Amino acid sequence: MSIQDYLETIVKKEASDLHLVVGTPSMMRIDGQLIPLSSAPLTPEDTETLVHELLSPEQKEMLSVNKELDFSFALGEVARFRVNAYYQKGYLSAALRLIPTYIKTLEELNLPSICHNFAKMRQGFILVTGPTGHGKSTTIASIINEINQTRPVHILTIEDPIEYVYPRGKALVSQREMHLDTHSWEVSLRSALREDPDVVLVGEMRDFETISSAITVAETGHLVFATLHTNNAAQSIDRIIDVFPDRQQAQVRLQLSATIAGIVSLRLIPAIGGGRIPVSEILLASSAVKTSIREGKTHQIDNIIQTSGSSGMRLLEVSLAEHVNSGKISADTAQQYSLRPKELERLVGRDSTSDK
Repeated sequence: MSIQDYLETIVKKEASDLHLVVGTPSMMRIDGQLIPLSSAPLTPEDTETLVHELLSPEQKEMLSVNKELDFSFALGEVARFRVNAYYQKGYLSAALRLIPTYIKTLEELNLPSICHNFAKMRQGFILVTGPTGHGKSTTIASIINEINQTRPVHILTIEDPIEYVYPRGKALVSQREMHLDTHSWEVSLRSALREDPDVVLVGEMRDFETISSAITVAETGHLVFATLHTNNAAQSIDRIIDVFPDRQQAQVRLQLSATIAGIVSLRLIPAIGGGRIPVSEILLASSAVKTSIREGKTHQIDNIIQTSGSSGMRLLEVSLAEHVNSGKISADTAQQYSLRPKELERLVGRDSTSDK
């Protein structure tokens, strides 16, 4: 099979990922589970041929020097793939994530309607968090595209690599890809302030420089979206603050309390009938939330979310309990993904969480 055949199969079977690793069959991920795509194990020659079909001469050189490379690849007009090529045990390997060309709406993603409010904001710092492969990029793309379709603003994205490509709308969209359009997160974010953006998307906050620069852009009156690999809202705040040296943390708490607009923490949960269902934790920047961040009392955030349901906030367990009570996911599965099992047990009732 050529790489074209593999990618067409991934699209046809609606898989999320393709893995090419020497010594094992090619694997695809469907509904979170890895499934062999071929019977024969891949040889070093197989993976090298397949991966090299995706690369330009410049990318081949970068991969040879750096031993890993992030880039995107377009399968005509059908789909795009986010690719990470890397070496393991001395052999070339690759992980490819399918990025559909169509950007779903928040309703199609089954996400809370409160997320529409983020598309209406003029400034602030909005985080979408969760594990890899649980819908962070898809959710941000949906919100960004809603802005694109409804507001005449300049949207600037900085990504590694570019994932969703936004269609023509009311907005002007500039998409910059690391290594292709810029060499540094820090430099590109600093340059962003000179590019007259209204909305800025930071593909991933990876380190001190990225986080510091993103906060600065938000602080200057822009609407900034970013992703973070954290489990919930409180942990996201702590992660950002902990990146900074002790002497700077008080100042960062002030900056974050002034700029944070919301945090959406996501999980994709296996459904009873197959497929996966999104569940979410929502934090909005109320005065109580801002005060807890400013005063270093992030341990209070869970309680603030829990008591602010009327404003649109909710813990992850509320979303899990809704799907358990509606029969979409099992109680056992919900418990596996819960961050606060006792709270989930309270919400669904003792009978619901007992083994059936």
